[in-house]
Amino acid sequence: MVPRPKGKNVIGTKWVFKNKVNEDGEVIRNKARLVCKGYAQVEGIDFKETFTPMARLEAIRMFLAFASYKKLKVYQMDVKSSFINGYLEEEVYIEQPEGFQLNNNGDYVCKHRKAHYGIKQEPREWYERLDSYFAITNLQKRFNIQ
Repeated sequence: MVPRPKGKNVIGTKWVFKNKVNEDGEVIRNKARLVCKGYAQVEGIDFKETFTPMARLEAIRMFLAFASYKKLKVYQMDVKSSFINGYLEEEVYIEQPEGFQLNNNGDYVCKHRKAHYGIKQEPREWYERLDSYFAITNLQKRFNIQ
């Protein structure tokens, strides 16, 4: 929590509530997620660029055909909290979440160092972190570094 900065855009937040149901339609769990109102961000002021890694269907087909030819095992991975694991380069400030105000002081905002749901630059930051991890792992394998 920091005092509200002058000349910086402060992004609002909202709560998203979801009911998880079983196959009979009974509610088994209530979930809540705090998201940022990323549509309030201005390119060039709040972030430099956005990026979303996409795989072309032709590339996936080629990969699967090669894996089948070489009789390789192919695994699929789903990272549930992938976007919130990227570190931000820019300074991002968000409003205090409703119901969690610090000492009822509305002049304070949250300064984020990591990406948050709804922020425009979160896919780019996560991809850069994943890419750097694979680059380091590749170097460690190449030079037998533990």
